[in-house]
Amino acid sequence: MTRKSRRMYIIVVAFTLLASATALVLIAFEDNLVYFYSPTDLKTKQVTVGRSLRLGGLVEEGTFVKLDGGLRVRFSITDGAETVQVTYKGILPDLFREGQGVITEGSLNEKGEFIAHEVLAKHDENYMPAEVIEALKASGEWRGDEEGQTVK
Repeated sequence: MTRKSRRMYIIVVAFTLLASATALVLIAFEDNLVYFYSPTDLKTKQVTVGRSLRLGGLVEEGTFVKLDGGLRVRFSITDGAETVQVTYKGILPDLFREGQGVITEGSLNEKGEFIAHEVLAKHDENYMPAEVIEALKASGEWRGDEEGQTVK
């Protein structure tokens, strides 16, 4: 093997290894991403059953129900255009209430119900997560400018 062909062989092998490593990193990164969806996004986009994602919006008035003695709850999240039913087993944040902004993390089941394993409520009377604000603005339901709500 000549010096030139050996150098070319090393370059090809190095490029192949680099491309393989990059592909593996991207595949691993994709599996760990948790995408944010509004209820409208969830209904219009094809979401894989069981895939971890975040769902954000407002807790719909009159939908909060305690199940199984209170540890399991069911409520609906809306962005004004669409509504998704959420089931959560655990202790809710102190600031959780109907009509307030929340972000839940979990997955869809086969029935189209969102099974949450984490619920995050807004921090104070003026705070709302940026993702929820964008989703509400996109659906035309954002009223924050009138009520003094801002992102902090």
